[in-house]
Amino acid sequence: MSERLEDIAAAMVADGKGLLAADESSGTIKKRFDVIGVESTADSRRDYREMMFRAKEAMTRYISGVILYDETIRQKAADGTPLVDIIKATGAIPGIKVDAGAKPLAGYPGDTITEGLDGLRERLADYYKLGARFAKWRAVIDIDVAKGVPSATSIGSNAHALARYAALCQVAGIVPIVEPEVLMDGAHDIGTCYEISKATLTRLYTELYAARVVLEGTILKPNMVLAGKKSGKVSSPEEVAEKTIKLFRETVPAAIGGIAFLSGGQSDEEATANLNAINAIGPHPWKLTFSYGRALQAAPQKAWSGKAANVAAAQAAFAHRAHMNHLAALGKWQPELEQAA
Repeated sequence: MSERLEDIAAAMVADGKGLLAADESSGTIKKRFDVIGVESTADSRRDYREMMFRAKEAMTRYISGVILYDETIRQKAADGTPLVDIIKATGAIPGIKVDAGAKPLAGYPGDTITEGLDGLRERLADYYKLGARFAKWRAVIDIDVAKGVPSATSIGSNAHALARYAALCQVAGIVPIVEPEVLMDGAHDIGTCYEISKATLTRLYTELYAARVVLEGTILKPNMVLAGKKSGKVSSPEEVAEKTIKLFRETVPAAIGGIAFLSGGQSDEEATANLNAINAIGPHPWKLTFSYGRALQAAPQKAWSGKAANVAAAQAAFAHRAHMNHLAALGKWQPELEQAA
């Protein structure tokens, strides 16, 4: 495959394929493992991820790339094969999470800023050598209207950091995924989510232009426009689709390499149904696919539960979820297909 950033970005969103977000930090994967009663060790984390990356049907047909964590990109499978090589053998592209997490934004209670720019240039050169051809940086925008969260300063600071990260990635020959996640946790309605997402994306592209980032060699990883979880309202897939596409048409340049949605705590089927509704009202100026973590992994994790005997069942569960999201990325998913499984 060519090493042009535009070509890598195009491959990441090609043919209804999407990204497997397997970049949970050691703390997050421990929480996931606690649920299924598995102790989180370097070996158990490796065994779990190896099981996913060796799921041939899912990986070759439906997954274009895998976002890895620093530990995972350096790990070898039980037989000594680097995990990166197992991913590459399926035709998927290895990627890496490079941010150091969201920390409180000084002087702005309730707001966060994502850290990790210091030393990033050198880390990217290292990750490139290890096989990464794309990277991910997540900015976190919480909504708490009563407290004035997010502030304009928070949106601006996070957009600026995303742009600096993206520019460094491109210098290193790595496609940046820019992820400005407007959280769905609050009590806000869908209209508020729309307005905050609009302010965030508008500022993001202003900063990316200023940083001279080549948009064709970037992927946007956004939230969908939804009512907050604590609002007591569930937005229908049709409303999510209509508002999300209206938002993107107002704020996202047609030039970008593609869009890969985060699932953001939606249930497996909800994330699939919403992605499908978004694609069903196309055609759109961009490819719109998935970059899901929990919404692809919850079912296989439960099926696996740390037992070698369950590997085939877990891989089948992964293949099913990946297939459903592949269909959704093409606007061809139907709820009956879930029951069939």
